[in-house]
Amino acid sequence: MKKGQILEGYIERVDFPNKGFAVVEDEEKKVIVKNTVPEQKVRFAVNKIRKGQAEGRLLEILEHSPEECQPACPHFGVCGGCTYQNLPYEKQVEMKEAQIHAMMDAAVDGDYIWEGVKESPVREAYRNKMEFSFGDEYKDGPLALGMHKRGSFHDIVNVTECKIVDEDFRRIIKAVLEFATDTGLPYYHRMRHTGFFRHLLVRKAVRTGEILIDLVTTSEAQLDEARLVEKLTGLSYDGKLAGILHTTNNSLADVVKDEGTKILYGQDYFYEELLGLKFKITPFSFFQTNSLGAEVLYEAARSYIGETKDKVIFDLYSGTGTIAQILAPVAKKVVGVEIVEEAVEAAKENAALNGLDNCTFWAGDVLKVIDDLGEVPDLIVLDPPRDGVHPKALEKIIDFGVERMVYIACKPTSLARDLELLQGRGYQVERIGCVDLFPSTYHIETVCLLTREKSVKSYAYVDITPSELGMGGKVKKPTYKQIQAYVLETHGLKVSPLYIANVKDEFGLEKQFSYEEAGMSAKKRPNCPSEKRAAIIDALIHFGMLDEDARETE
Repeated sequence: MKKGQILEGYIERVDFPNKGFAVVEDEEKKVIVKNTVPEQKVRFAVNKIRKGQAEGRLLEILEHSPEECQPACPHFGVCGGCTYQNLPYEKQVEMKEAQIHAMMDAAVDGDYIWEGVKESPVREAYRNKMEFSFGDEYKDGPLALGMHKRGSFHDIVNVTECKIVDEDFRRIIKAVLEFATDTGLPYYHRMRHTGFFRHLLVRKAVRTGEILIDLVTTSEAQLDEARLVEKLTGLSYDGKLAGILHTTNNSLADVVKDEGTKILYGQDYFYEELLGLKFKITPFSFFQTNSLGAEVLYEAARSYIGETKDKVIFDLYSGTGTIAQILAPVAKKVVGVEIVEEAVEAAKENAALNGLDNCTFWAGDVLKVIDDLGEVPDLIVLDPPRDGVHPKALEKIIDFGVERMVYIACKPTSLARDLELLQGRGYQVERIGCVDLFPSTYHIETVCLLTREKSVKSYAYVDITPSELGMGGKVKKPTYKQIQAYVLETHGLKVSPLYIANVKDEFGLEKQFSYEEAGMSAKKRPNCPSEKRAAIIDALIHFGMLDEDARETE
């Protein structure tokens, strides 16, 4: 198999997020082909071969899966926004559940309760926020406003019939594209760093119907503000127009960044209602993009948290304080931490709006702020961004030693990674469930309840004698951190202290740790994966704790 080669294959399975594994005749290894579904026959071009794993770019679907259906959106397959509109919703949920369940089984030490996937209450027109990009439909083509073309950094697809938003979004995007085209001004070119039109941000509350529109440009030209307002206020809406804004962004990064926002009409906020509470939403504050699905998610999280009476709760990565305020009525106090200052101000306003005086919110990075909170929590809720929790921040969170912790992950692979450290430091997974906030895409929210082992002994690092090892001379026993560092540097793997203890126990080297005394049943003891076991054995050989014969047991 060579790079650039055109091959055909049958999609055997799809792993999260959207990695299809194609079986190719006369080839020993499977090829990863994204944006496919099981049982399709596809043609693809091999575009990457790394560490023995080949990846291919989908060229054509030769035979459709018997599970497929006709996509509702005419842009599907060209636009990169959706992945699974060609599958019935029930099949989408079934596939996501299988993917995440397998991932969590591999990440969790011991038994846990798997609670499956709760479906979104709405399957179309569910998004309350969209960020559309300006560009051209093809190189030097007409101005476009929409989503990036699948697999392209430059080309933009006009998504005027997008099905994951409602008709008001579609009316707005058509009107703004007409306005921008009539001005004759260019879009901002991401490589040349020149041009004017950058993004269109649209937000709409499901319960109140209020709409906020924000046009994002550079400062290269003058925006005809009056004409834009006339164009947008002249539309007929199903909802109610709350505000029209103009944000300036001259940064080089291809993101919506606020370097100054002007109100052209109305106000720069609107209100949404969730689980009986009212929330003020500003242009750039975080709020779940599926309002009705968010209610299902937060109800699930609340059930995981359990009893909160007379307890202090930390809501870390709190956004506009949604979770904090849902928990506040039945808690002693809730402390929220969020890095976006605008979101923190909105959270404070929201708490006052809902008559909650037992919520406090801090602006700053969790890693830096957590030492200054002046509180000791009884419970912790984590709702981090897609990349998960910074390892150093997670260490500080673990040091609080709370008995229960709820982790809400918008990217399950980040949760799986963080579970290794959490479990290595004495937490065990009790329950995991998912909520499908993003129909037609591969994204999904995962909720995990962790509880702390009642008695987890710390490890003692001592000298051991030659008789214990069958070796000459005295050997200094390395610390667990030294073993972890060696495995990471040599094998590129992260291993937990419990995995190391597991392997050392196997060879009779771990005499200071007792699973029974730590209250760990046989089912809860770590089962070290074979790849990590081999890496730990290699480290123990490197540090002189085992001889080369130990490799024969790998």
